[in-house]
Amino acid sequence: MKNFEYQNPTKILFGKDQIESIGNEIPKNAKVLLLFGGGSIKKNGIYDQVTSALKEYDVVEFGGIPANPEYAVLMEALSVIKEQKITYLLAVGGGSVIDGTKFLASAALYKGEAPWNILTQNIRTTEGMPFGTVLTLPATGSEMNSGAVITRAETKEKLAMGGPGLFPQFSVLDPTVIHSIPKRQLVNGVTDAFNHVLEQYMTYPVNALLQDRIAESILQTLIEIAPTVINNPKDYKAAADFMWSCTMALNGLIQKGVPTDWAVHAIGHELTALFGIDHARTLAVIAPSHYTYNFETKKEKLAQYAERVWNVTEGTLEEKAKAGIAKTEAFFKSLDIDTKLSDYTKDYKGTAQEISKRFTDRGWNGLGEHQNLTPADVEKIVEMAY
Repeated sequence: MKNFEYQNPTKILFGKDQIESIGNEIPKNAKVLLLFGGGSIKKNGIYDQVTSALKEYDVVEFGGIPANPEYAVLMEALSVIKEQKITYLLAVGGGSVIDGTKFLASAALYKGEAPWNILTQNIRTTEGMPFGTVLTLPATGSEMNSGAVITRAETKEKLAMGGPGLFPQFSVLDPTVIHSIPKRQLVNGVTDAFNHVLEQYMTYPVNALLQDRIAESILQTLIEIAPTVINNPKDYKAAADFMWSCTMALNGLIQKGVPTDWAVHAIGHELTALFGIDHARTLAVIAPSHYTYNFETKKEKLAQYAERVWNVTEGTLEEKAKAGIAKTEAFFKSLDIDTKLSDYTKDYKGTAQEISKRFTDRGWNGLGEHQNLTPADVEKIVEMAY
């Protein structure tokens, strides 16, 4: 196991009726900016619960943060923060709203010329404006980590940011909020969380037995509860396991002391930026090709994964490893997730070359757990995913 440091300051309020507790977590003299997405929270009752809990506060609202948090929209929100002298942010939504709020928490205190530089220059945020979250869509784990991904339509870019100043002070996780989530988004949530675990697990062995077992348990839980969550989101037990699995998949715990990959995400972000494909579905497109292309360096963990998660007990190490890739792709397909880029767009030709060029231009010359995947390797992986 590798040396590591771990600190996660986010307070979790988990369970039914926890939204009413947010007034105990926000300073009483705060001026709050309530941030949300397309307005679904006003249809499912969450908005009423939140505003009731904030009735003693001075609250300004900003809605319309899109599914991939758009820089131009967030800059409008940043103007509101400065003009209204906001002192506290509250994100009510899924990963996109929370990620957008993290960007605002950083940008509000940023002293540079253009806040987009935070992303392009990989500026680590050590101090941000305080914020909390009310999670409405389990998927990204953004409610308990310090990372975010922001999109800029004019340049067709989707870039990551983060730092210790971007942990939510608190997050409300009420499993009943998934009752009204459309099936497509539930499927995306399961797929996103599953791939988050794989990015931190599917590397090479370092004798981190506990991290492996926790990662495997999250994967097994997602596989087990997926049919119930997708077909009957009002099942509270399944919803609770789903929500907590998504959070645990990316709150930093399972990545400590082990190598991590994240090449699948780096490539997937480009597919979203170029074609608008749902983030989770880009991961399902890239992951099988990525593991196949990097088979020799990942086969030990692939075989372990096949044995422990999918109960593949027969065959050589290589045969089990290949079965692990096949089982993963079959799982995505069982969720009605397509796993080829050509399933999403007819304009895929040249995509591999375009992504390779973008990575070269950014100086991203070494991706993956070994930092040895070049833009040329990325090009081949994307071509395999056509």
